[in-house]
Amino acid sequence: MSARATVSEPIVSRLRAICLEFPEACEEQAWVGTRWMIRKKNFAHVLVIDSGWPPAYARAAKSEGPMTVLTFRSSARLEAPRFSKPPFFKPVWWPDIAGVAIDAETDWDEVSDLLAASYCLLAPKKLAAQVG
Repeated sequence: MSARATVSEPIVSRLRAICLEFPEACEEQAWVGTRWMIRKKNFAHVLVIDSGWPPAYARAAKSEGPMTVLTFRSSARLEAPRFSKPPFFKPVWWPDIAGVAIDAETDWDEVSDLLAASYCLLAPKKLAAQVG
């Protein structure tokens, strides 16, 4: 099996700095890419789509890659126009999941806000209340 593309360290580091600020958040290697969790719930997952792999992500993002993507949970109306056009995409595996392509144009303040909201959706209320 050929080596799979990995997320660049500057992107992982930037996401790590955001995600590990949340109470009790932890980071682990996922089946592909890196994910951040609160307890056993995934609130962020970053990976690279390359040569159509992983196929579910390539279909959702409508790209064969290479493309770095971040998925997160959202209580926002995911049918809203904002989530229906690039850099966003809508995976089908959870009703409250959204994805965004990460590239040179990424608005990191927006990503930070989206990840805070994702964390708060899944965290126990006591922990979510600690997020500013």
